[in-house]
Amino acid sequence: MASLDDARAYNRAMNLDRRSHYRALAARDPRFDGVFFVGVTSTGIYCRPVCRAKTPKETNCRFFDTAQQAEQARFRPCLRCRPELAPGNAPVDDAQRIAQLIVQRLEDGTLGDDAGLALIADQFELSTRQIRRIVQKEFGVAPIKLLSTRRLLLAKQLLTETRLPITDIAFASGFSSLRRFNDAFRSRYRMPPTRLRRQTADAAVIENGAGTSTLQLVYRPPYDWQGVLSFLAARALKGIEHVTDQAYARTVRLGDRTGWIRVTHEAKRHALMLEFPHALTPALPSLLGRVRHLFDLDAHPDLISAQLARDSRLAALVRRTPGMRVPGAFHGFELGLRAIIGQQVTVKAATTLACRVGEAFGEAIATPLPELNRLTPLPERIARSRIEDIAKLGVIRARAASMQALARAHVSGELCLDGAAHQDPQTAMRRLVELPGIGPWTAHYIVMRALRWPDAFPKEDIALRKRLGGVTARQAEELSQGWRPWRSYAALHLWRAAPMVA
Repeated sequence: MASLDDARAYNRAMNLDRRSHYRALAARDPRFDGVFFVGVTSTGIYCRPVCRAKTPKETNCRFFDTAQQAEQARFRPCLRCRPELAPGNAPVDDAQRIAQLIVQRLEDGTLGDDAGLALIADQFELSTRQIRRIVQKEFGVAPIKLLSTRRLLLAKQLLTETRLPITDIAFASGFSSLRRFNDAFRSRYRMPPTRLRRQTADAAVIENGAGTSTLQLVYRPPYDWQGVLSFLAARALKGIEHVTDQAYARTVRLGDRTGWIRVTHEAKRHALMLEFPHALTPALPSLLGRVRHLFDLDAHPDLISAQLARDSRLAALVRRTPGMRVPGAFHGFELGLRAIIGQQVTVKAATTLACRVGEAFGEAIATPLPELNRLTPLPERIARSRIEDIAKLGVIRARAASMQALARAHVSGELCLDGAAHQDPQTAMRRLVELPGIGPWTAHYIVMRALRWPDAFPKEDIALRKRLGGVTARQAEELSQGWRPWRSYAALHLWRAAPMVA
């Protein structure tokens, strides 16, 4: 029979889990969709955490790991959010995952009209008619309307904030011809695109000289810009990245497009300013999405800080750094390599080794910024290399083998960390630890940044455990339960207060 202490510990854990689930429900963060379901006792209905219905009282909520558990508890499925469509179900019912994939392909600029839908249909062994039906149900519009809306919103921003030629804007926004762009713009906005440009001619458009433009990417304030720069500066890859007190710059490879970007901060606008060369204009949807991921621009700092500040261990740290963000990754594979190299060594030592790898395996590129002269290594290049080629750079052979294993998994499609914001984090971590030499710490760190999972917690981290009073990994896990579902942010607060090994 379990002891009274065991029973109390179990009840505490259950209550903490309830509170973390309720906080995720209140935030309606899509990263938790499919992770759990909520049954509302006052209505007898169960929902996904992204449901737009009025948030129920916490006392009326019961949480379940699966829709089947909610059904067994005699809750009825919500007709608005349709729990059967949550990520993680069978492909034929997984409308949410398919819809998210379509949006991701839109951001990457790899989804055309019928051809792109046909490829997605083949991937899920569905017909294009079924794909169209799924998009209609998820977004309330036909696929072509969804495509057109996202393209027009990007075109409107480019017309307003840049002086790019209208023809370039049309193609950068995803339209196959200038005629189609003009027709869509007139139909939606009741004016030709040239009129919008004339109306905004006196607006504050940043001219950077020949060949570059600047767009603003807004965020929810506050934003700890200096903290993000400091974090990225400590890990910057020489030749690939360059960080100053005011800006972050890096080289870029998106499909067959290469170039560079430079990001600065406009506090009064609550925005980051992204400077890019016009050579990257055709890849703008993907570029904008990756920059938002890198700088964690979609976070809700008020909700996160309010939750973490309730813990006395974190309260002072949260007050000290309002608007703290968890930096993501521009290239997920690059981050994966960096994490493997960083196992059991300091940030400085890991950065030195990672810079050698970038110098040895990254392609040369010419940019107007003298500090940027190399592209990030491709997974195909690492996969083809010999362990000796990596080891001679100072990387121990076990780490070199892990880097090759990650590269091969990436090339084969078994594990994709680039543009994989909708990949299930638990599945990704399971696949990562199956690779040789990759443990839970590395898996959590990669998922935290490459997949932007807000509840990752590398409890094995030595610096983190020291900051918590020299606790064991198991004790750190127990202490972290009250921080869920924002443990990634808690970990970064603790790291910033102690020497880091990440």
